[in-house]
Amino acid sequence: MRRSVIPTLFAALVSSPFLTLSAGAEELKSPTLDKIARTKTITFGHRQDELPFSYVTPDGVVRGYSIDICQRIADHVRDALKLDTLKTDYVVATPATRFLLVKSGKIDMECSATTNNAERREQVAFSYPHFITATRFVTKKSSGLNSIKDLAGRTVASTTGTINIAQLQNVNREQKLNISVLISKVNSEAFAMVENNRASAFVMDDVLLAAHVAFSNAPGDYMISKETFGPPEPYGILLPKGDDAFKTLVNEALYKMFTDGEIETIYNKWFMSPLPPDGRNFNLPLSPELQAAFKEPKEYLQ
Repeated sequence: MRRSVIPTLFAALVSSPFLTLSAGAEELKSPTLDKIARTKTITFGHRQDELPFSYVTPDGVVRGYSIDICQRIADHVRDALKLDTLKTDYVVATPATRFLLVKSGKIDMECSATTNNAERREQVAFSYPHFITATRFVTKKSSGLNSIKDLAGRTVASTTGTINIAQLQNVNREQKLNISVLISKVNSEAFAMVENNRASAFVMDDVLLAAHVAFSNAPGDYMISKETFGPPEPYGILLPKGDDAFKTLVNEALYKMFTDGEIETIYNKWFMSPLPPDGRNFNLPLSPELQAAFKEPKEYLQ
């Protein structure tokens, strides 16, 4: 499914002039960079339970694939602004609050798993893609639900403020499936509905579903659908809209990270190695789509 849509996906990834911001902080016209330079602090928005992208361990440490990427971006920002030190603050950003937090300036970037699309770009900006995923459903193998049509008349969970719930509602309406949709505030709550048999399935990005299965009490009890609710879409780092200097600096950091191979080390740490706190392993190799995105970093504008 994914390989067949690679041309469609990357037709929407367009090259943009790559600006090297080697000037001093005084020449970088950016309210975000001005604030960072003045406070010597950069603020990340993060999730509490979005493994392996952004989550909090039992000892209170914010970790994850997207967090590691944002930390590299912060290092690049510190060097560009010629700061001796740069403190990192963390603010919880849920699917329902993330856009408001970026727009209000309470976070400088959101470091988790947020899908980039045209509707969202009307209010925020996105970095180069750092992951590519598609919307699927997870269910218990014992349910016998294999296709989207099998969900007809069933109770299905999804998370508020996500692309996934919109795609689910669209398919539900277009195919007249009469699905009863249960809305949760966070992904862990929605997955628990399937665990506890309150819902027949949970609709979400496939990689996040894989995370919940891997970290469940009985991973072998679950299956993730092959069928998708829409084409593959990229995740990006969420940024303030209209702050082009800051966005360029972020993309500059990503460009270097992607093309010099450092991203593969970060990827393997989170998707091919045991994860804290209990050593579960996703065993999810780098996809051809994501390899292509890293080889030639471009903006996604579909």
